[in-house]
Amino acid sequence: MTQPLIRDGITGARVADELRQAILRGVYPPGTRLRQVELADEYGASRVPVREALRILEADGLVTSVANAGSWIAQLSLDECVELYQVRERIEPLLLRYSLANLSEFQITRLAELADQMRATRDVEQFLELDRQFHLGSYAGADTTFLGPTVERLWNTTQHYRRAFTRLLDDDSNRIVHDEHHMLVAALRERDHDEAERVLLGHIRRTRRQLARHPEVFE
Repeated sequence: MTQPLIRDGITGARVADELRQAILRGVYPPGTRLRQVELADEYGASRVPVREALRILEADGLVTSVANAGSWIAQLSLDECVELYQVRERIEPLLLRYSLANLSEFQITRLAELADQMRATRDVEQFLELDRQFHLGSYAGADTTFLGPTVERLWNTTQHYRRAFTRLLDDDSNRIVHDEHHMLVAALRERDHDEAERVLLGHIRRTRRQLARHPEVFE
């Protein structure tokens, strides 16, 4: 049943929150056209907050909008994805370094729990959600103006391709991914900035190289 229309100041943010979660779960594949009338009906809102939601999600890196043409789920070519992963390899270790000094033992223990939960699941969507919590949680101690939001935007933009990467993993590659998560937790517990950065850089690079071997993901 269609939700009643809600026309108040928070509706655009509400629609953005719900649509963001749907995009991150893969409900809308890359390149999907987003029609404002259909979204307004689906989320029980008028077209004005839907337009605001699309602007929010464009700023998040999840949606691409073209004036007088419409909006689509953001889509990357292989070269674009490789470039973004190379950027992530360089800036996420720096963000982790900023974060580590302020991470509490409780937060690190939570990261260890997430690593265990990831190892225990075979459900791709659950793994992706836990993986996102793990990595963004490892950056939670960083007090940055630009770097943190930039990294989160890059995570949003590459979400669909992490899903593809996860589905491509064989047993050996899957084991390596989980081992790297636990190695990262160990480095954080030791407050070893250099080792934590080294593990994270290799972790991100592995994903990039795996995706580069599968151009069909981007077709």
